[in-house]
Amino acid sequence: MSGPATFRAWRVADLAGGTHLGTAATPAGLVLADPVGTRRHPTSAVGPGGIEQPERRYAWAAWVSPEVRPGHRFTSLVPSWNAATPGDSWLEVEARTSVDGTTWTRWYSLGRWAETNAEIARTSTTGQADAGAGVRVDELIAPEAVTWSAYQLRVLLHRRPDSVAVPTVRLLGAVVADERPGPPAAAAAPRGSSGPARGLELPVPPYSQQLHRGEYPQWDSGGAAWCSPTSTTMLLARWGLGPKPEELTWVDPSFPDRFVNFAAWHVFDRAYGGAGNWSFNAAYAARYGAEAFVTRLRSLDEAELFIAAGIPLAVSVTFQRDELDGAGYDTTGHLLTIIGFDPEGHVVCNDPASHEIASNDEVRVVYDRAQFERAWQEGSGGVAYVVHPPEVPLPAHPDPASPRW
Repeated sequence: MSGPATFRAWRVADLAGGTHLGTAATPAGLVLADPVGTRRHPTSAVGPGGIEQPERRYAWAAWVSPEVRPGHRFTSLVPSWNAATPGDSWLEVEARTSVDGTTWTRWYSLGRWAETNAEIARTSTTGQADAGAGVRVDELIAPEAVTWSAYQLRVLLHRRPDSVAVPTVRLLGAVVADERPGPPAAAAAPRGSSGPARGLELPVPPYSQQLHRGEYPQWDSGGAAWCSPTSTTMLLARWGLGPKPEELTWVDPSFPDRFVNFAAWHVFDRAYGGAGNWSFNAAYAARYGAEAFVTRLRSLDEAELFIAAGIPLAVSVTFQRDELDGAGYDTTGHLLTIIGFDPEGHVVCNDPASHEIASNDEVRVVYDRAQFERAWQEGSGGVAYVVHPPEVPLPAHPDPASPRW
């Protein structure tokens, strides 16, 4: 990890605060109550069959978060949201930042999203680089030599002008981090051989992305690139969550584990052309009732706290073939799941790319702790997907002054 990071989320009770522009706080979450204007959606909806829909005009309302000063400088922001978008409704999440807490950048779009593909194409927005900030798919990035001290989020809720559909937001949050080279963040106290999850392995069903090679290549070249949706599927499967059989009718019935194809389509980012949008993966997981968000953890010691609480993680790693013993491949960016730790503290993973062997039986692998932590922390700054039912509590945070969840 290059520098400090913190996570902040507004859940149902918190969404009564902030600034409401045609939205209202309800026991179910933030809803579109009284639209304040109309706007055109600049891109068309595209279903699994590739059929484009015409551009349309939508009524909108918005909620703006309070200003957040995390207590450290930061150069990166990644949002998360949990929402329902019935009928013709959809949402857009935006962020703005400030160097000094007084002068603010413009608002930058960090995702246009809906639960289904019926109304819009889920997409990030390209061409958003200027002197204030730049957008890299799901991440707001500071220009060179700039660091920020504060941020705000904004969510815009949409529906057709004559519609009664009610989009609802249950969680809106962001993790911010300083990704510039510099003194490392303070590490959690080493646990030696007495970590809380040593010898604990969670029952997480293993799924291989390799089984889906060549399937639906129009979505990020098919299964060979579906590490993120396959990992998200495993996190949902831990809790018995995921699409019902009747939702899978459009997936070729000859394909194995068709719910992985389903997930790949529902996290596919049209502008990015990939299924690895971190925010979209969390939003997809949340459609099944889980709370889901993207954060950055500082170490495997923190990951052990989640495993001890019964919550597996999906994490982003980068490594060369000789840097992670037993992987059998190299990657410039890959998602896999942490499902436990062996008695020596090494990492038990369900790795969907494991050795390029097209079998769910070959997904489980144990990786050296030090090698894995380096691939995770240096590769992505500790990026992790957290997916858990609301009734399953998150672990107690070891550093409440700098929360990561």
